Amino acid sequence: MSTESGDAISEAFAEHFEKHPLHQALGVRLEARQEDFARISIAPSEVTQGGIGGSLHGGVLAALVDIVMLAALSTVQSEGKHPAGTADLNITYLRPALGKLIYAEGTVVKRGQQLAMIEVSILDEQGRLCAKGRTLYAFRKA
Repeated sequence: MSTESGDAISEAFAEHFEKHPLHQALGVRLEARQEDFARISIAPSEVTQGGIGGSLHGGVLAALVDIVMLAALSTVQSEGKHPAGTADLNITYLRPALGKLIYAEGTVVKRGQQLAMIEVSILDEQGRLCAKGRTLYAFRKA
């Protein structure tokens, strides 16, 4: 495995992230990225609201889990492995995600030969936990 060289957020990855059509549609921004960790943010809008009391829609929160998981996983290149997709994604909603910015932080817990496990926390501006996610991401041999 080799880690990404250069700044914590490589310019190439940041540019690719910002240009992704889904990220643009939702207004997702890459805030931080280092080995086995990524942090993204979203400013709620008419497109993303739909939850209780004008909070972020639960489907948008689930999308944030998947998005930040990929950003955290991509900090380390796994030699001899090709991405095969999200094998499992779950989310537990704890409180409405309200505020001017909502954050998702993903941490790679384990990298196996075929699966990686990533834990995600969705936080409001005050750092309160709004949702907790967990994903399994699959790899196939090159």
